[in-house]
Amino acid sequence: MTYEAKNFDHLLGTPGFSDQLLKNHFTLYQGYVTNTNKLLSTLTQLHKEGKAGTPEYAELKRRFGWEFNGMRLHEYYFGNMAKGGNPLDKGSPLSQKLTQEYGSYENWESDFKATGTMRGIGWAVLYLDPIANRLFNTWINEHDVGHLGGGIPLLIMDVFEHAFMIDYGLKRADYIEAFFRAIDWGAVVRRFSKAPQVTL
Repeated sequence: MTYEAKNFDHLLGTPGFSDQLLKNHFTLYQGYVTNTNKLLSTLTQLHKEGKAGTPEYAELKRRFGWEFNGMRLHEYYFGNMAKGGNPLDKGSPLSQKLTQEYGSYENWESDFKATGTMRGIGWAVLYLDPIANRLFNTWINEHDVGHLGGGIPLLIMDVFEHAFMIDYGLKRADYIEAFFRAIDWGAVVRRFSKAPQVTL
């Protein structure tokens, strides 16, 4: 089985995001899909050849999380955006949960934006811990570092430079404001509503 790159061209024309920025970002995402497939193929072949104990196999195995998460996080990111955005239903279970966890939606938003403006490259992710039924705003430094074990990503914001510098230069906070206007809260609510309850 090979992974197929998803088409996100419907996001072209999103206010606050130039088509050039989005097209570049789509191309970068497609590269992660290509490299995920290449790694899977190469690792399978090395294993068949009895080379699983080689340094090459080990390094490619370590690299797999980077490429796979680069693919999947971009799919979550583009998947929780819409041209013009879709507002959060204040009566939804997710909205109520955000208020329960953070005191108010505004407190949650402030914390999420603060997470996204931290120095460094990475991702800001609203995670659901399905075991404790808790929500956490989390910083992912690299694609494969910082994830919450068993956590379900609900809202993903890319804060690598490629996500904003063409349009915003170093003004990451302005990009984050544009991103918030483009959030498809319907998609985020669906992720939350479909999340399984997990016990250990």
